[in-house]
Amino acid sequence: MFSRWNWVACGFYLVLSICSPDVSGGLVQSCGHIIPESPVLALGSNFTALCILNESCLDFGNIYASQIIWKIKNRLVPKEQYREINRTVSSVTFNDTSSLDTPLTCNILADGQIEQNIYGITVTVGLAPEKPKNLSCIVHQQSRFTYAMTCTWNPGRHTFLDTQFRLRYRWPEQIFPDCIPKDVNNSCTIDDSQFFVNTEIWVEATNALGKAESDPLVVDPIDIVKPLPPQNVSITSALLPTVLQLCWENWISDAVMTLKFNIRYRIVGDTNWMEVPPEDTASPRTSFSIQGLRPYTEYVFSIRCMKEDGAGYWSDWSEEKTGITTEDQPSKGPPIWRIIDTSQLPACWTVHLIWKALKPYEANGVILQYELTVRDKSSLSSPVKKYNVTSTNHTLQLQEGTYEVTLIARNSVGPSPPSVLLIPASNSKAPVKNLRTLPKHDKLWVGWTAPNNYVLKYVIEWCLMSSSSDCIIEWQIALGDVQGIDLKGIKPFKCYLITVYPLYADGQGSGQSVKAYLKQDRPSKGPTVQTKKVGKAEAVLTWNHLTVEEQNGFIRNYTILYKTIDGNETVVTVDPSKTEYTLSSLTSDTLYTVRMMASTDNGSRTGPDFTFTTQKFGKGEIEAIVVPVCLAFLLIVLLGVLFCFNKRDLIKKHIWPIVPDPSKSNIAQWSPQVPAKHNISSKEQMYPEGSFTDVSVVEIEADDKKSFSEQDLKPFDLLKKEKSTSEGHSSGIGGSSCMSSPRQSVSDSDEGETTQNTSSTVQYSTVVLNGYRDQTPVQVFSRSESTQPLLDSEERSEDHAGGVDSTPQRQQYFRQNGGQDETNTDRPCFERTKQITHANEGDLVGFVQLQISGQSSQPLGLGMEKNTQEAAVSNVLQTCTEGQTVRPETVEENPLSVDEMPKSYLPQTVRQGGYMPQ
Repeated sequence: MFSRWNWVACGFYLVLSICSPDVSGGLVQSCGHIIPESPVLALGSNFTALCILNESCLDFGNIYASQIIWKIKNRLVPKEQYREINRTVSSVTFNDTSSLDTPLTCNILADGQIEQNIYGITVTVGLAPEKPKNLSCIVHQQSRFTYAMTCTWNPGRHTFLDTQFRLRYRWPEQIFPDCIPKDVNNSCTIDDSQFFVNTEIWVEATNALGKAESDPLVVDPIDIVKPLPPQNVSITSALLPTVLQLCWENWISDAVMTLKFNIRYRIVGDTNWMEVPPEDTASPRTSFSIQGLRPYTEYVFSIRCMKEDGAGYWSDWSEEKTGITTEDQPSKGPPIWRIIDTSQLPACWTVHLIWKALKPYEANGVILQYELTVRDKSSLSSPVKKYNVTSTNHTLQLQEGTYEVTLIARNSVGPSPPSVLLIPASNSKAPVKNLRTLPKHDKLWVGWTAPNNYVLKYVIEWCLMSSSSDCIIEWQIALGDVQGIDLKGIKPFKCYLITVYPLYADGQGSGQSVKAYLKQDRPSKGPTVQTKKVGKAEAVLTWNHLTVEEQNGFIRNYTILYKTIDGNETVVTVDPSKTEYTLSSLTSDTLYTVRMMASTDNGSRTGPDFTFTTQKFGKGEIEAIVVPVCLAFLLIVLLGVLFCFNKRDLIKKHIWPIVPDPSKSNIAQWSPQVPAKHNISSKEQMYPEGSFTDVSVVEIEADDKKSFSEQDLKPFDLLKKEKSTSEGHSSGIGGSSCMSSPRQSVSDSDEGETTQNTSSTVQYSTVVLNGYRDQTPVQVFSRSESTQPLLDSEERSEDHAGGVDSTPQRQQYFRQNGGQDETNTDRPCFERTKQITHANEGDLVGFVQLQISGQSSQPLGLGMEKNTQEAAVSNVLQTCTEGQTVRPETVEENPLSVDEMPKSYLPQTVRQGGYMPQ
């Protein structure tokens, strides 16, 4: 092993021995080299390289061949491919050069640590050139006298090496300079060619791996000429409308070669070329007449040429020229059809005659007008109608019948053959059978089965169906021997109505129709569903058919999809002809979501969602509940009405008591002055049984210590008046006697009963007048059922002082409305409207005594004298006897003492603001 310093010295020596680069990818070391130097290898062959070390490096650095390693583009070559020939030479072998890359380097691994490049080479891998094949040459005419020969060949496979090609040619006794291709490897052009001598031509290919030559081509250049096309082509019209004449100029001299020609032509707008037969133009010429053309048709012409014997190549086509033939009579009449409208009057037809314009090759010129003739075949005496029309339609008003229509098209040369259309009175002939359609690419084939009778021709009508506009009819005529036709111009996803009519020699068959699509698609939108009626367990759905524009195909079925909010979706398929469907077995009072889908052969489309809620009750359930309830209610009301009718008196008494009208009371017209004189010894004598009816009074004890106000004493002053007031007062004495405070009423049979609660209702008193036979009626005060308070005018009385004379006050009490004269003595003391029986004079006397006794009682504080009381009684009696005969009665002179005085039954009065006891 080298010492440390020896390795340093060796490395320094190697660095100093480096020379300038000599091979790309590596460094040339003075310590060694590789052979072969930059080899070119055949692809896939074997290759062996040797690395040879110099003796100088061996002696100084102790470097040997065993330390050499090989690399390909910095990739280590496996040591199995190494071979150590001696201590200075090492080799590496590659069995297939396909994987060999560049550069290939030889390296030293000194002491197993330092790798040092010794030498490197570039390896080129490729293929030897193949033999060029398919050598061919052509002489191009560049001008009248200049010809250039261009040869082409197949260079063969790619060699991956720089390969040179040379075109070589020679005459038998002369060799010409090689033609070297520029920028290509498969063709070369020789600028000057010589005719009428055989020339040997071949191609040579050379690269680093070898050389190859093509087979020689021996040819006279005159036989491989491609001449220039004819020039100055012109076209002129001939005398006949079907002939055009072409003229041209050749650019090659007949002395050099004779030519033959090829002429082609086509109609302007057409892409298909037609050619003149080659045998007609196989001789040299400069003009040619083309026959069999269409009249008044524009054509495009082109011409080319080549050597007459067929050697060489056709020239390019000449510049295209156009020409037009002259006019001729129309070759056929226009196809005519009719549309009959009988919507206005069945016996009167509106006939729309329509015909197609002739095609250019049929019109043979410009159509100036159409001559239309209509003949009524139902009536031979009817005149023939003629019309000159410039458009392609005409409308006639005809009576129902059979007509023959003749149409002629006329141009500047003459008329066309007539077209005849028979319009029968009815389409009674046999129609076609088995009408069907079939899409074919962009055409729609319509087929049918012919009737048994002989058919002259068929008329096929079709129109694009639309929901917003009328159907515009297109039509076509087919010959009678065909049973199918292709319709052009049909749009996809559109619905067409197709009708086929057979035309006979003596009439017309009825039309058979069918709807068809060229292509179908799914609908543009889905149906919109709504509810027509919703019940408890069912719902009637309704929808509208999609318009023909929205269908895009034949609707095969409708599909209804419905579900609840949290339920599964149910699917129902419906026939496409229906617009209504009933959903059954639904849940009551439930929200449903429903949508509808329309389907064609090519897909489906779903409409918007619609929601509805089923009813809580079914049909008749509400009526079953409401009707019995209403009947029961009516029965209860009826029973209540009957009950109220039977108990009307009781109800009226408690709810609507009878309230007498005080203004109509007889007491307002009664003015007692001198009551009858009775001996009153007891209550039974004062009020005999049956004298009063339903009378209630208030008992006041004579020794009652209760103090009375001035208002409470008003009734006593009113009793002292001499006359009653006018009829405008509502009650008079009776009213005053009853207007007491609200105390409990006591019966006249209960003398010893004390006064009751003041909150009770007090009724009015009424003066009951009645007489027995011819006797004078006795005045009786009876109790009224009314609870109405007295009128305010009846409560209006003057306050009385203790020592004032009471005579004027008694007279004021009986004055009505306070407006009558007090001195009027002609008026009777009372007027009665009704009499009450069971009364006597003793009642009146007792009442007067009672009033007088009440006035003279000391607790009342009135301070009246006895003579005053007697005067009051006397005045009363005197007043009552005016105009009447009254039996005089005596009144007891001596008043009773307070202790011996009977209980007073006094009326009650009303204080302002309420009832108070008297």
